[in-house]
Amino acid sequence: MADSQPLLSLDGDAVAAEALLRDVFGIVVDEVIRKGTSASEKVCEWREPEELKQLLDLELRNEGESQEQILERCRAVIRYSVKTCHPRFFNQLFSGLDPHALAGRIVTESLNTSQYTYEIAPVFVLMEEEVLKKLRALVGWSSGDGVFCPGGSISNMYAVNLARYRRYPDCKQRGLWALPPLALFTSEECHYSVKKGAAFLGLGTDSVRMVKADERGKMIPEDLERQIGLAEAEGAMPFLVSATSGTTVLGAFDPLEAVADVCQRHGLWLHVDAAWGGSVLLSQTHRHLLNGIQRADSVAWNPHKLLSAGLQCSALLLRDTSNLLKRCHGSQASYLFQQDKFYDVALDTGDKVVQCGRRVDCLKLWLMWKAQGGQGLERRVDQAFALARYLVEELKKRETFELVMEPEFVNVCFWFVPPSLREKKGSPDYGERLAKVAPILKERMVRKGSMMIGYQPHGTRGNFFRMVVANPALTRADMDFLLNELERLGQDL
Repeated sequence: MADSQPLLSLDGDAVAAEALLRDVFGIVVDEVIRKGTSASEKVCEWREPEELKQLLDLELRNEGESQEQILERCRAVIRYSVKTCHPRFFNQLFSGLDPHALAGRIVTESLNTSQYTYEIAPVFVLMEEEVLKKLRALVGWSSGDGVFCPGGSISNMYAVNLARYRRYPDCKQRGLWALPPLALFTSEECHYSVKKGAAFLGLGTDSVRMVKADERGKMIPEDLERQIGLAEAEGAMPFLVSATSGTTVLGAFDPLEAVADVCQRHGLWLHVDAAWGGSVLLSQTHRHLLNGIQRADSVAWNPHKLLSAGLQCSALLLRDTSNLLKRCHGSQASYLFQQDKFYDVALDTGDKVVQCGRRVDCLKLWLMWKAQGGQGLERRVDQAFALARYLVEELKKRETFELVMEPEFVNVCFWFVPPSLREKKGSPDYGERLAKVAPILKERMVRKGSMMIGYQPHGTRGNFFRMVVANPALTRADMDFLLNELERLGQDL
């Protein structure tokens, strides 16, 4: 490669640009789509950071490189990246590869537009509203508003900001000087973005009151009521409750009807973080887990998770019909949002958000939905539940595993009990020794490249595995492989 002729620029050379892209697409199809989804290939090719830096040759130089070198760099990037589309990638709440969603992502990237005005994104302004309308209907709303956000954490932050603005509209101009001490409430099982959002918005993490959860990880409404009373007694002003539908570790669903009753009594904004669990609304069999969600003021929902729409696809849905998003965030930039345009300026949705440039996130979900239909997506959700149940039943048959609890979602949490601990459950150091097992097995599986599963401590529980059944390509054979591979990796412990 050192003797290859440098390719200084493809600017203006349409033939060469097309040839490069065809070659790159060929590499992607072969190395990512074909090999990356094959169970016979590795999930990852682990390298230590210093070695990986050398292999990738990350330094940026003044001279350009040849097309041959550029293609080789694409191969190297793919080779050493984790294949999240692999059927043995169980590490996160997203996985798998939907071809129609990927097609939408490719088209989106190729068109390279920004979702702020109808004049430069006419197709996607209309498409986004149609997709959001469909998601709102699944929540149970016949009207409302919404926007696609850069991740569920940002959706949660938007909800806090909107709730604060609705209660204290002067804060947009006057800032924190316009506010009394505020209090928002969420479960101790909530996503960490709630506290991050409070810090980012200037409320401070002390404004977040943590409500107790029961043994299954669900918010306790009676403790929510108690926490509200404590906050008021301390001189704070309650304004929002953030409930969770599908907690990150245990996959718990807060009791939304009871939480909504509390919010109604106290006049509080109810936000539901359904980033993980929102897609369950597509299933007639399982949507009861979100009973009461229609009473929320806002909902965060990430179709890039259980539906495999591809990163990232995160919707914030609002019941509000008063243009609250625009009133809260709008700044009327005259070079973008001219009011004398030749079309309906209500189609310029960019002033609803805090961003200026905003990527298109609706096409991948729209195209996938067009291909699968609502029924196909419902089958995808139901299949995930069925495979999770199969895994639980198989896990119970083996003395090498111990369930943390019976799951109600597709998070299956368990310990691997190695041979040296199987007869020592009552010993004083059992929990401490058991907690050391998951990190060892995680290192072994990653170095081998056979699979990836997340682990974590939780409350008083030591490290355990959290298996996420989300990839639509998974089969019972993949569940069996998971258990067999853990037994192989841990047989000497």
